[in-house]
Amino acid sequence: MFRGKLSIIVPCYNEEEVVDETYRRLKAVLQESGLRDHELIFINDGSRDRTLPLLRAIAEKDPLVVVLSFSRNFGHQPAVTAGLHRCRGDAAVIIDADLQDPPELIPQMVQKMLDEEAGVVYAVRDERKGETFFKRFTASLFYRLINGLSDVPLPMNTGDFRLVDRKVIDEFCRLEEKNKYIRGLISWIGFKQVPISYVREPRFAGETKYPLSKMLKFATNALLYFTRK
Repeated sequence: MFRGKLSIIVPCYNEEEVVDETYRRLKAVLQESGLRDHELIFINDGSRDRTLPLLRAIAEKDPLVVVLSFSRNFGHQPAVTAGLHRCRGDAAVIIDADLQDPPELIPQMVQKMLDEEAGVVYAVRDERKGETFFKRFTASLFYRLINGLSDVPLPMNTGDFRLVDRKVIDEFCRLEEKNKYIRGLISWIGFKQVPISYVREPRFAGETKYPLSKMLKFATNALLYFTRK
């Protein structure tokens, strides 16, 4: 059994349609699995809808909820970075607010970390429901390209949904890069890293925050981070 404090880091941008359900499912999972020593860190990434007041209302009722709010939209990776710098847990889970990545997988991730004495448990998508052929094809192409060019191999079919322990968090927070490519840097940091498989669901509600233009910018940033070729 995990006896430390678990931090859950949830970046949010215009997620008024999902934040209440995301909070409800996270709390249910944490309480039912006995992970009662926890904190939920929601990062409002300059949302233009009602995301921030909804998060503040949740925090007023639950002292284990922390809300960070950016002055404007800085992006998903800076939001996750802020959460990792703020978290106080012995381990932390990074999970998006849209519920494509299931909170119900968290207890299994924690157990796998304990069983395999791992520093990182990264979630691998066995199936990507609700995604177009174009999205799946370009994602596969990106990972094949970056792994062909980079000296640091990145696991296929992964995102930022992962569990990292305190030593990995501390090393990550020492890095001075701006505009961090988080999943790549965590792979680069080292320590024992193990996979766990899951089925990625469609968004619970709302629209994707990564249209093609943002995906291209994200991919370019990743390639510049991890290859000199």
